[in-house]
Amino acid sequence: MVAGWFAGDGDGFRLLGTRCSACASVFFPREDVFCRNPGCAGGTLTEVPLSRRGHVWSYTDSRYRPPSPYVSDPELAWRPYTLIAVELAAERVVVLGQAVPGVTVADLAVGMEVELVPGVLNEDAETTWTTWHWRPMGASGDGG
Repeated sequence: MVAGWFAGDGDGFRLLGTRCSACASVFFPREDVFCRNPGCAGGTLTEVPLSRRGHVWSYTDSRYRPPSPYVSDPELAWRPYTLIAVELAAERVVVLGQAVPGVTVADLAVGMEVELVPGVLNEDAETTWTTWHWRPMGASGDGG
């Protein structure tokens, strides 16, 4: 696996977290230095792939252009996007991410199942920057 926030593509696309050997706590984004659990004396941190499916814990829409250091072209119109907080039951963590393009808050409900899919954060002539999106199960979208 590649060190970073995610690895793979298509059906193998996974977010990467870390697990503490002492308390079994899982962290995302990954942690490489110390266990974030305040009740743990610390242990070895091991990279672990996170579940690809979870349930909507909360959601909202973003209707403002993010402040610096986020980089966006002021010449382009700002388009709102939907944010979803997803509970990964096996890891006992909640991961925030954008919904696939086209999914709005009207399409979501707390508790519904969603799946992780790769998405495009930005691209230019030389590079495509990958991110992750959450897609409601059974919905069409940018499955990557």
